[in-house]
Amino acid sequence: MMLRSFARIGGLSTAAALVLLAAGVARADQAAGNACAASLTADGKAIYSAVMAAGDSGDLRTIVTDTTKSLAMSGQIDRGNARSNAQAAGQCLEQARS
Repeated sequence: MMLRSFARIGGLSTAAALVLLAAGVARADQAAGNACAASLTADGKAIYSAVMAAGDSGDLRTIVTDTTKSLAMSGQIDRGNARSNAQAAGQCLEQARS
């Protein structure tokens, strides 16, 4: 009922109001993920950025693992700390996706 009132006041259909509300939630979640990523190491930030840039909506664990392996094998991140950085970046990515 409240959504319909919101939609009528704004001159929007209920569906359009839902899209606008969902877009606001998505941005808020990405902001939380970005805030989390700010505390990551440089390698963790590289993993986070690469996964976010890919924009893939598949299985997050697989995407983070594949991305981390690729970055480590190409020498862009340290192999010795890759797992811990991937785990930390994965937590931020979960926030960004939720």
